[in-house]
Amino acid sequence: MKKYIFILLAATLGLTSCSPFNVRSDYAETANFNTYKTYKLRIDDLKLNDIDKDRVLNELSRQLQSKGLTSGENPDLIINVKANHKKVTDINTTSPYGMWGWGGPFGWGVGMNRTWSSNYNEGALIVDLIDARTNKLVWQGIGSGISVDSPRAKQRQIPEIMAEIMAKYPPQRK
Repeated sequence: MKKYIFILLAATLGLTSCSPFNVRSDYAETANFNTYKTYKLRIDDLKLNDIDKDRVLNELSRQLQSKGLTSGENPDLIINVKANHKKVTDINTTSPYGMWGWGGPFGWGVGMNRTWSSNYNEGALIVDLIDARTNKLVWQGIGSGISVDSPRAKQRQIPEIMAEIMAKYPPQRK
């Protein structure tokens, strides 16, 4: 009985901890992340409207400060933030089983197959951490899966995805 409860609990936890975002990161093996204490945001490549730009930058600053970094004019890290989006087409098909007649799904009856497509825009955020002294990329976090077409979804998703991206910084050495 305990075994079944444990399996049910593990399955429930696994389903509730799934994220709608695809988040990944990479880092330079030679970088010493303990030496970085200050940062400066560079937003030259951040092509967003002012509302979304504020959401991204405010959440990024909050995440960096929660990791002990402070903003400064002579920074250890230059943070470059980029955003992009792509058009996605989903194609869905229903199974050919409709109303069943005599003999269940393999007997005679009426069956219908329906295919439809939906188009939407999916956004991504890219955070580059560049060593200000060497001007080399030392860490990069990428998160995709933002619903660009819905303002309410963006309002909720931008802080969530930024938190998930920055959860991977500093990297855990293997």
